[in-house]
Amino acid sequence: MQGRLRRGTMAATVLWVVLLLSTDPASAHGELPRAYDGHPDLSGIWQAIGTAHWNLQDHQASAGPPKLGAIGATPPGRGVVEGGEIPYQQWALDQKRQNFENRLTEDPETKCYLPGVPRATYLPYPFQILQGTNKIMIVYGFAETNRTIHMDKENPEPAPLDSWMGRSHGRWEGETLVVDVAGFNGQAWFDRAGNFASDTLRVVERYTPIGANALRYEATIEDPNVFTRTWKMTMPLYRRLEENAQVLEFKCVEFSEELLYGHLRKHPAITW
Repeated sequence: MQGRLRRGTMAATVLWVVLLLSTDPASAHGELPRAYDGHPDLSGIWQAIGTAHWNLQDHQASAGPPKLGAIGATPPGRGVVEGGEIPYQQWALDQKRQNFENRLTEDPETKCYLPGVPRATYLPYPFQILQGTNKIMIVYGFAETNRTIHMDKENPEPAPLDSWMGRSHGRWEGETLVVDVAGFNGQAWFDRAGNFASDTLRVVERYTPIGANALRYEATIEDPNVFTRTWKMTMPLYRRLEENAQVLEFKCVEFSEELLYGHLRKHPAITW
């Protein structure tokens, strides 16, 4: 009986997927909204759905700290890297492996540092795009992160100083918003697997509507100090459609204080 139920459920799921894939993308997601200047209106709350947050590449399920049980484990997932492999130089591949081994204490996310670009896009939280004429602002909940995309610079100036989120300059190429980001401090990671870059990182993002409520997000990664060539990741972003959707501030600094400063205590903190 249970076997028949499982087969019936699987058949229904397959039928649903076939119907979904056979539907025209524009009709499935509605008419593409437009800003007053004719460009696609990307304003709204968006979120990535996937496992890039844990690992950009194909990965199996793996255990975390034993005391956390299943909630500390990494779920399996398909990669978002074009071609499947990140083209590290040998020293950088060794560093990536070391990062992974030390991820529970060294991942910048654990310390509530700003996530950097492109990682801010596929953290498991919604973010909001506020589209103006000369500027586009993106607000992320994690660590109260935000960044401004400068649309009014024909000859973009280099960043006055390096930072976690870099400096973003944008332009429209047809229906696609293209954002060139540089000026990073080289401390951010790409995911919890320890993938990283240096302060010579340059990221070119492309936000392309594939319907009213979905975007194709591409990030081309260039860093001659770490990688042997440029490479690209691609994933969909989905509009949050619930009426009460909003970006809530994830003020995580207080949760990282013990990790960062616990060794300075005269007496151990009380833990649960």
